[in-house]
Amino acid sequence: MWRFAILLLLPFMALPRPGAAQEFVAVADLVSDESFYRLVACAAPPGGDCAKPFVWWPRERRLRLRVGIAQISEGFADYRFDVVDRSVDRAIAEINGAGAHLFLERAFEGPFDIPIFLVDAPEGGEITGTGVADLDGSSISIGRVTLRSRGAEITDAVIAISADIQRREIASVVLEELVQSLGLVTDVLSPAYSHSIFSESHNSATRLRGQDAAALRRHYPRF
Repeated sequence: MWRFAILLLLPFMALPRPGAAQEFVAVADLVSDESFYRLVACAAPPGGDCAKPFVWWPRERRLRLRVGIAQISEGFADYRFDVVDRSVDRAIAEINGAGAHLFLERAFEGPFDIPIFLVDAPEGGEITGTGVADLDGSSISIGRVTLRSRGAEITDAVIAISADIQRREIASVVLEELVQSLGLVTDVLSPAYSHSIFSESHNSATRLRGQDAAALRRHYPRF
């Protein structure tokens, strides 16, 4: 989906270079539910080993994760903001309705567990002015997710959306970035998954269905 999902591991683990993380795994056809989950959760190719660690929001936080727009840059068009604003609500409803053991809450004042920054950087540009060290100075395609974790527990997640994102892509990108902020950080490259929220090459999915929803439930099981 032409975006970055960066996982930073807090002390005492090494920090990967932004370009070093595996952003997608290519498959030729549909894979099993188990293989799909491992692909999006730990970048494991079917039948292979994980390339990333599994990470989750801690149990004491996952039922009250506050999501909100933390900053709107001057260069971010009003009409795009309106679409993003509506898309955040819809994405939260999709995630909360997927049957996973977590709950996202739309918040309009900080602090946020998952803040969203609408930046004035264009696609391929450099993010500045957010005051977030993991964002400022980094490049952005149409969206960017940064996670920090200590061991297997996510401690922070930040989302950025670029100023020139196309209107038709916003709902899909917002949903994907929110899902990835929950720890499912790898895309799948395959024509068989063009309608998946995790598709590397398409930005069309706006609902959590099938293996997408199953992966989220597997990551945060109710029992």
